[in-house]
Amino acid sequence: MDIKNFPESRELVICIVKKILPYGAMCILPEYGNMEAFLHISEVAPRWIKNIHEFISEGQQYVARINRIDSKKAQVDISLKRVSDDEKRRKLESVRQKKRSQKMLEFAMKSTNSKSSYERISREILKEYEDIYTCFEYVFEDGIDALKDVKIPQKIKEKIVDIAKINMKKSFVLVQRDVEIVCYGPEGVSHIKELFEVTNNDENINAIYLSAPKYRITIKSDDYKFAEKNIDKLLDEMKKKAKKLSCSFK
Repeated sequence: MDIKNFPESRELVICIVKKILPYGAMCILPEYGNMEAFLHISEVAPRWIKNIHEFISEGQQYVARINRIDSKKAQVDISLKRVSDDEKRRKLESVRQKKRSQKMLEFAMKSTNSKSSYERISREILKEYEDIYTCFEYVFEDGIDALKDVKIPQKIKEKIVDIAKINMKKSFVLVQRDVEIVCYGPEGVSHIKELFEVTNNDENINAIYLSAPKYRITIKSDDYKFAEKNIDKLLDEMKKKAKKLSCSFK
């Protein structure tokens, strides 16, 4: 098998359990033409397990990580225990988006009675975008201009715009931090209010009281790295101000 058809090391993949053995399970990778992969019993869970059937079932789908690749023997080993809950969520969401965008593109082609094949149209889109879903996201934001360099029929472009407007919505992330603030003395309450003044200047920043002395600060953004950077900068400003007011901040 050509190594180009293999997944990459440590890549997250969807696997379906084909047959359970006493020492592991044979699985298939539907994203790679149902390539076979082996899941050793030691890679099923982070702890020792006596009965593998308590953790996996034949025919069930899971998110796995590529653990080892031997292209000469055409052998792929995968792991379930090396995948975090957050990685599972992101991978499953990615798969969902891929299926959804495929259906939307197929509908656009069917609605315009296009004689072009799905493979050709998607191939042209993938020359400009990482995946079909990303293309729809850009079309939702920028309209038909997002397709100006994509070499597909104009009527399909216009239908893609219509479908994106109806089916897509602006995505965003929420990054939050919990803080503990203690201000001593008779002016403690006013000092805490003063600390949170820096959060009042941006509608994408929200601060709520949890329970003394805990508060939660949340930043909303369409870019995760931007939100992370901004919330860290905000907390640093609050920490410096808390020090000047003789307040405890952590």
